[in-house]
Amino acid sequence: MGNEKLSFKEVRNSSSPKTTLWWFFLIATCVKVLLFPSYRSTDFEVHRNWLALTHSLPLSRWYFDETSPWTLDYPPFFAYFERFLSFFAHLVDPQIVHLQEGLNYSSNKVVYFQRFTVILSDLSLLYGVYRLTQKLDSRKQKLIYSLVIWSPMLLIVDHVHFQYNGFLIGILLISLSYLEEGRDLLGGFVFAVLLCFKHLFAVAAPVYFIYLLRHYCWGGIVRGFSRLLIMGSLVAAVFASAFGPFFHLGQIQQVIQRLFPFGRGLCHAYWAPNFWVFYIMSDKGLAFILRKLGFNIQTPAASFTAGLVGDSSPFSVLPRVGFVFMLFCSLNKLTCYLIEKMHTRVCYHLC
Repeated sequence: MGNEKLSFKEVRNSSSPKTTLWWFFLIATCVKVLLFPSYRSTDFEVHRNWLALTHSLPLSRWYFDETSPWTLDYPPFFAYFERFLSFFAHLVDPQIVHLQEGLNYSSNKVVYFQRFTVILSDLSLLYGVYRLTQKLDSRKQKLIYSLVIWSPMLLIVDHVHFQYNGFLIGILLISLSYLEEGRDLLGGFVFAVLLCFKHLFAVAAPVYFIYLLRHYCWGGIVRGFSRLLIMGSLVAAVFASAFGPFFHLGQIQQVIQRLFPFGRGLCHAYWAPNFWVFYIMSDKGLAFILRKLGFNIQTPAASFTAGLVGDSSPFSVLPRVGFVFMLFCSLNKLTCYLIEKMHTRVCYHLC
């Protein structure tokens, strides 16, 4: 009786979630390694340059350096992350982190090193998925593992195009897992850390604020205010640790200008898959038709696909859309959504 053998199906089903998740990650890693020599975008050189400038320059010059057109435009925590990676890059090949000689450097050493750092940083995604799914049944866990760890989107954008989105999404999932456990303070802390890595996640900040306000701070004036003060102090401490050194150097305005380069226009290198892409296409179509009809329509010298700060909203026919108008549209839509959610919450308590 004690020597009965388990079938293959029973052995597979008896494996722990951790083991299963590691197998998913290992298979994904094998595919990623095969993609090492594949196409890579200008973002590859962007991150190589950030390795060089954070390694070669003092912190006071990080957000001023213009040796390369691909200037540092991520928040300080990501700059510190690049600084950390640069120590290992220097050991692999000193030219990787040379500010001048390293420009457009593309040897096998730098390619393999940078590709490997993306794979290694995906451990954040692995941990985030594990935390968020540990209470689900095996079938749902495997479904989520396959959708996230084997995500074609992350595979293409991170391991072909070249970015660190898996690393950042992993931090987001860790934050959400703490919220799911009712550990709101820790969830808010991790999300604040995420914002100091990549500020584009700020689009989720109002939702986090409303959730934490009603779930963590709700419940009387004294209790609510004290908890709001605790949460605010924690978030302020995170931002102080990230931006404090630059505030001390009197460079906070320069950092803000780098983080929000409105000169890139509506669709920075066509990275906004929304209504404004169709707006741009309509402008180009109208310009083409009007030229055919004999109208003198000038072709702008700037480009929507350059990805650099400057005149990158070169409309020929339709009105140019500015930052103020876009801010109004975004805040208006977001405010309506948040008011609706708050109203639903209040009605629920009243009933």
